[in-house]
Amino acid sequence: MRRRIIAGNWKMNKTPTEAVALCELLKDLVKNDAVDVVYCVPAIDIIPVVNAVKGTNVQVGAEDISFEDKGAFTGQISAEMLVDAGVKYAIMGHSERREYNHETNEDVNKKVLKALENGITPIMCCGESLAQREQGITIDWIRQQVKVGFQGVTAEQAAKSVIAYEPIWAIGTGLTATAEQAEEVCKAIRDCIAEIYGTDTAEKIRIQYGGSMNAKNAAELLAQPDIDGGLIGGAALKADFGQIVNA
Repeated sequence: MRRRIIAGNWKMNKTPTEAVALCELLKDLVKNDAVDVVYCVPAIDIIPVVNAVKGTNVQVGAEDISFEDKGAFTGQISAEMLVDAGVKYAIMGHSERREYNHETNEDVNKKVLKALENGITPIMCCGESLAQREQGITIDWIRQQVKVGFQGVTAEQAAKSVIAYEPIWAIGTGLTATAEQAEEVCKAIRDCIAEIYGTDTAEKIRIQYGGSMNAKNAAELLAQPDIDGGLIGGAALKADFGQIVNA
């Protein structure tokens, strides 16, 4: 049975002081030995959050990672820096970075490879727009993101990775895919991994659903056979996150 993983994507929220206070608020609420709990936090919050969650069941992730090792790349953070700071996971390919920073599938692939090279677990995001869903190309679009994103990744590496399906039309809009819609795409992702690596790897890789998962709908979504967790946005910034972890 795949171990559940609930990760919070804090986005550009919480000062270092506020981040430590949130960790303290959530400390007892997210206790669950059966679930991997991850806080993916802004870069400036990484070190204080790593210190704040010491001795708890929480691990820390970054919201992005550079595919470069070092050099004249102003504003970027390398995998080596993240590892040294105590980071275990990194988000890559989030729709906001694809849109605002014009990241391509090829860029995401390079980040996936760099994370794996340095022992960081990638949380690779994929998802379709409302227009793409209405055009009936959701599965084709997602399969392309997955296939390019995992180019050059070995079966062993893929089995330890995480894919987050986030329908773009359900991020921060209050809209949520039905459990059936979410399961359909997550199953298609698993089928795609099976085509590339075989069923053994496909059964090991963990697939999250993101897109307005909250305390009210988490249990129904997490009951689906191919949904192994959630990548949580707004609800990760309040006590409700504990209810999702324990859903």
